[in-house]
Amino acid sequence: MDKQMDAAYYHLLHELQAVDFVLVELNLYLDTHPNDLKAIEEYNRYAVKRKELACAYEEKYGPLMHFGHSYSKYPWQWADEPWPWQV
Repeated sequence: MDKQMDAAYYHLLHELQAVDFVLVELNLYLDTHPNDLKAIEEYNRYAVKRKELACAYEEKYGPLMHFGHSYSKYPWQWADEPWPWQV
């Protein structure tokens, strides 16, 4: 991994990771409390926030997920490092 990323890259990636953590925790909670409307609303708010953050990340830095979950610009961006899981 030779490419040095700017501070905004790491900030955005950190925000994504934090939102993903909240979504996992809310998902686990909702598995045992499926009728908690406030938790469902919170989950949905974070799901929207995650989509916005992921779109912002992918627009500026490239795809986050493979197998059709993220688009690639031309040329094929999966050859570009660092990949999100490498930092």
